[in-house]
Amino acid sequence: MSIKNTAENYGSIAKWLHWITAALFLVAYVSVYYSHWFLEPRTPASFNAFQIHLSVGASVGVIVILRIIWRLSNPTPRDEPGSRLAHFAAHLGHYALYAVMIIMPVTGYLGTGGNINYFFMFELPKFEDTWLFELLVNNWLGMSFSEFEKPIDFIHKDVMGAWIVWLLIVGHVVAALYHHHVKKDRTLYKMTSGK
Repeated sequence: MSIKNTAENYGSIAKWLHWITAALFLVAYVSVYYSHWFLEPRTPASFNAFQIHLSVGASVGVIVILRIIWRLSNPTPRDEPGSRLAHFAAHLGHYALYAVMIIMPVTGYLGTGGNINYFFMFELPKFEDTWLFELLVNNWLGMSFSEFEKPIDFIHKDVMGAWIVWLLIVGHVVAALYHHHVKKDRTLYKMTSGK
């Protein structure tokens, strides 16, 4: 298996980055919903679950930067045969997924009112305690953290997290399964075995 992408397949680095991102999104959702559904608020267990959510979100932020760098420095495999509309929809879906992978970690960090205890190893300061918050939000926008947090949280939780992320992920999975089982082309193989 090639490290770099080829005209036929994604390389091993692109595959690893893809599947690590998918796993991290799953862990982020499981940890936050586990906290909301099964744990009492403001307990050590709910705090730990939320810290895992924040740690995973910060990791996604780093991984997506690596993914973008790798994608820009590597050609993507050729599209499978299909209509121009199908290719346009596929590319649009991928750009939307990249947008989500950027927006979710950024809004998650910007709207968090506490430090991130990164996998219980070290702390990352909350946005409110950074010079960037002071410069952009306090001085330039003239907003307090609580005023700033409300729209950011709305985007992160109510718009992106509750609807858009799920729709895009389900659409991505359904499209991959459609290509594999109905069209019987190599779309899914490009990101798995490559055969």
